Amino acid sequence: MLKGIPDCISPELLKVLHEMGHGDRLVIGDANFPAASCAGVHPLIRCDGVDATTMLDAILQLFPLDEVEHPVLIMDKQPCHAQLETPVWDQFKAIVAKHDPRGASACGMIERFAFYEEARRAYAVVATTEKSFYSCLILQKGCL
Repeated sequence: MLKGIPDCISPELLKVLHEMGHGDRLVIGDANFPAASCAGVHPLIRCDGVDATTMLDAILQLFPLDEVEHPVLIMDKQPCHAQLETPVWDQFKAIVAKHDPRGASACGMIERFAFYEEARRAYAVVATTEKSFYSCLILQKGCL
């Protein structure tokens, strides 16, 4: 046990967060995200029973975001889902604003298949059991 570490941060995830360097990327995937195939040879950390918003909030308590324009990328909807509501996006932006002085402007959107390509190059993938549609993110690590 350690003080100040959120309960959903496993020892494996804590190790990965600690070994990541400036500019490395971390994926938080929802229950529908192809986490294992996108992770490939990179670490895949399963966080069953944890939703994406809880995981994002826990990670951002420990993880500085990069100074790039959008260090948080949210998977955007495909045109065929244009009418689908995605209230989780507002939750993501509120969580980012709680931890980063840039607020919601630190978040950008990325097309679904471009997201998959970026995810394949990420340092690690965190698989949650989030059931909201389009609730996947990529975080880019900054400096302390």
